[in-house]
Amino acid sequence: MVPVGTDPPSRLDGSETGVTVIIPVKVSGPSGPPQGDRTRRAVGVVGEVFITLGVLLLLLCVYQLWWTNVESAKATDVVRDEISSEWETTPVIKSATGGKPGTIARPASGKGFAFLYIPRINDKVWRLPVIQGTSLSVLAEGAGHYTSSALPGQVGNFAVAAHRATHNEPFRDIDAIKPGDKVYVETKAGWYTYVLDRYKIVKPTDTWVINPVPSKTKETPTKALITLTTCNPRWASYERWIWWGHLTKATAKSDGPPDGINPRSA
Repeated sequence: MVPVGTDPPSRLDGSETGVTVIIPVKVSGPSGPPQGDRTRRAVGVVGEVFITLGVLLLLLCVYQLWWTNVESAKATDVVRDEISSEWETTPVIKSATGGKPGTIARPASGKGFAFLYIPRINDKVWRLPVIQGTSLSVLAEGAGHYTSSALPGQVGNFAVAAHRATHNEPFRDIDAIKPGDKVYVETKAGWYTYVLDRYKIVKPTDTWVINPVPSKTKETPTKALITLTTCNPRWASYERWIWWGHLTKATAKSDGPPDGINPRSA
């Protein structure tokens, strides 16, 4: 009881009344990081992921744009040496008629059997091996011969494909070729000279371009033609760049190479 006229206590700690009053105090435990810290941490993780992906993409670009060219150049040299060695150790195929190349057998899949020369783009296509087939492994070693097409010099369509970008990119400068340019094909039996007539950009599904008579499905061929195919644009593959030409000359191997062609300069 507080005496009348005296001031009331200034605090409830029981000092004036002799009674201790306990006031509970809530003590909080450790709290998590502030929202800002969590956000910064998440952004950091995402940033590291993007950096890693960027490095991987850069390595992939280096591999595609540079290293595949290095590997393919070595593979091309190996195939070139294999063809040359075979020709040197086996007799030259002679023709039944003087001055004309003999007949070569259709090669096995994956086997090199000819060399391609295009003076207009000779820094890339000079003594370039022509290999039977058009698989990715074949095109990494040289130009691929469409197996359903004619052999060099034969009546029909001698059709070949090559990369325009990566894997030594033999047909990189196909857009520099002009009508009237010559293409030379060397086999064990002889030399074949083709003149290019025209080009066309088509869809990948337009397989008629390598028919014995291009654009004709059932017509019987009467001429010896050549077709060059590659991707277009250079860094894509949703189109195909096609060159067509015709045979103008065929000579036996014993007559030597055409004027201006030095097979050993490759």
